[in-house]
Amino acid sequence: MWDPTTYLRYADGEGDSGGAADGLRDHLRRGVEAGDPAVRPPRGEGGGQVARAAAEVDHRARALGRDSGEQVVEGPGALVGDVRHWHPESDVDVVISNAVLQWVPGHRELLTRWARELPAGAWLAVQVPGNFDAPSHRALREVADRPAWRADVAPLLRRPPADDTAVGYAGLLTGAGCAVDAWETTYVHLLPARVDADHPVLSWLEGTALRPVRAALDAAGWADFRAELGVRLAEAYPVRHAQVHFPFRRVFFVARTGARAEENQ
Repeated sequence: MWDPTTYLRYADGEGDSGGAADGLRDHLRRGVEAGDPAVRPPRGEGGGQVARAAAEVDHRARALGRDSGEQVVEGPGALVGDVRHWHPESDVDVVISNAVLQWVPGHRELLTRWARELPAGAWLAVQVPGNFDAPSHRALREVADRPAWRADVAPLLRRPPADDTAVGYAGLLTGAGCAVDAWETTYVHLLPARVDADHPVLSWLEGTALRPVRAALDAAGWADFRAELGVRLAEAYPVRHAQVHFPFRRVFFVARTGARAEENQ
């Protein structure tokens, strides 16, 4: 459950250093180019942002949009569908998932299924946020656990995954027969902080983690919850020189299907 308007405001690097779009472009270059797109034009799976970024890396790329089922993906070249029900066709060379799978229950099983169903030599390039234990999310869980909101809000929040590390995903996909390149990057987003606006990290969370909270509370409850969370976020992320420095960890991995079997021959 996410708000693409808020997400894309930051994804294109508005007021940040090393934004989500930069990470996506770096990921595509590392994954798509590794797949030797000269052999066959890559056909990725992703939303409109993926389509644009893929075209920047290789003008022959064709992207089809898929989503977690919670929110429609829009953009040039996007064909919307629910990622949980998607099965790769035989001519898919590259599958790209950018900040989607963290919303999908059981996405590790989904990844192993894709690894089995993709043709040998295909590439799977995935990015998921790894910030569930960041001060922002800890503050959100602490406020949700207050007596006033515990019953209605706390069960709606996702807990930190047991293993959301590059090492964890590398182990998962090597076990599925892939050769894997996995890494983690912490981007420091420089968010503009205006005196006449909400704290920028609060605005950021309203596009993602706070969506189910807002839906569960009435107007008065939401206003109280939002106010208390805003105080905690201002303490965790102080404003300096009209900006808030917002570290954001992301986990990346690129897997080549069937590659481990080839290496053992």
